[in-house]
Amino acid sequence: MKNICDWNNCSDEGLYKAPKERDNSKDYRLLCLNHIKEFNKNWNYFRGMSDQQIVEFLRSDMTWHKPTQSFSSSDNFFKVLWSNALKDEMDKFKFNNDFNNMNKFKFNNNDIKAFNILGISVGLKWEKVQEKFKKLVKKFHPDMNAGNKKFEDKLKVITLAYTQLKNTYKEKIDTKY
Repeated sequence: MKNICDWNNCSDEGLYKAPKERDNSKDYRLLCLNHIKEFNKNWNYFRGMSDQQIVEFLRSDMTWHKPTQSFSSSDNFFKVLWSNALKDEMDKFKFNNDFNNMNKFKFNNNDIKAFNILGISVGLKWEKVQEKFKKLVKKFHPDMNAGNKKFEDKLKVITLAYTQLKNTYKEKIDTKY
C-alpha cells in the first residue's frame, strides 16, 4: 500500500518522515521529496519560543532533558559517601603515634585492594594515606572533569577504598587499647 504525501492537495508518494510537533515525540508525517525539501528549508524547531525559553531548552539539553541531582543535595549517594569519608575523626585519637605505625599489623584482602586502588604501599602512615586520597580527589572530582560520569565512578571507588582503610585503621587502634 502506497502512503500519500501529507501536504495540502499532493498526491505523490510520501516516503520521507517529517516531525508533526516540536515535542520530540515519535509522531511524524510522510512527505514526498519536493515537500520534504520545502519542509526542511522552513523548519525551525524554536519557532514561537522566546529567547529565554530557547536558552532554558539548550541548558536542559545538556543533560538530555533529564532532571539532575545537585552534588550538594542531601540524598545524593555520592555526597553521603563523601561526607562519611571526610569525617576524619582519626586526628582526635590520642594514640596518633601508634596509629601512624600500622605496618606491624596484618591487613585483610579488602584492605589490600583499597591500598592498591589508592596506589599506595600496604601499611603506610595514616597521614600519607590522607595525602594520597586528597590528591586523587582533586584529580578525579567531577567538577574538575566536566561532570564526566567515568571520573565520578572512579572517585566513588577511591572514596570507598579510603573509607575501608579509615575503618580498618580505626578498628586496629581501638582493639589495641
